[in-house]
Amino acid sequence: MSNTQVTLIQIDNYGPWTVTPAPRREVDLQTMQSRLFADLSQHFGMQGGYAFFTRFDNMVAITNGMDLEDHARIQESVRNRYPVTVSFGVGHDERPARALVEATAQLQDEGSAQDEQRTEVLRGQPIEDDERTDSDVQIAHYDVVDATGKYTDELDAFSTFIQIEQGYASLMRHLHDEHGSLAFFVGGDNIIALTSGMDDAAFEETVTYVREDADVELQVGVGHGATAHDAGMAAKHGLETCRERGTHIEGEFC
Repeated sequence: MSNTQVTLIQIDNYGPWTVTPAPRREVDLQTMQSRLFADLSQHFGMQGGYAFFTRFDNMVAITNGMDLEDHARIQESVRNRYPVTVSFGVGHDERPARALVEATAQLQDEGSAQDEQRTEVLRGQPIEDDERTDSDVQIAHYDVVDATGKYTDELDAFSTFIQIEQGYASLMRHLHDEHGSLAFFVGGDNIIALTSGMDDAAFEETVTYVREDADVELQVGVGHGATAHDAGMAAKHGLETCRERGTHIEGEFC
């Protein structure tokens, strides 16, 4: 059974900071957010993790294999390079959604996200080394079947964006509510989902649901691993097999 470790990343006191001493230019805020996410993605990626931007002031990382000291070093790097600091809450559970609930509670217990006294919180209990396995993380990598032919080359850019986002929203909500999983849009027509306990029938059910709910056809590769990197690469290979064979679901299942 999977045992997923999730880290909630929260910029400290970000809302008040954006308007102190006066409202800051939106272009500057967007630039800083994107650079911070890029750095965090690289930091977590160097240790086998994945990071996702979600709302940018709140980000989510898959951090199996990382301890609190690893997290603290990333906090120090952010503090040294940016005008803001970040807090981390760590949680783990068989179901990714429950792991994120636990990680969120770690920060909420320390005070509001807009409390200027709550700075660089680091709370939670990572998975002990002797409790880790080679299949703790299950990753599903989805993309839209023939997105270029159906949308990009046929519709205007914003209509294509709407169609892809509708498919993502449908999948994200369904995976969370029905399977305790977390799905993240990662650009183009790609969605990476952190799942557990899902077999080929469950993935078939999700693909059917999105097709009927949002009129978007998906294909998905699935992989397992000790870290997000290991599972994610296996999922990518599964997705390539889908493309080669013209199938909808390929990979490693529970």
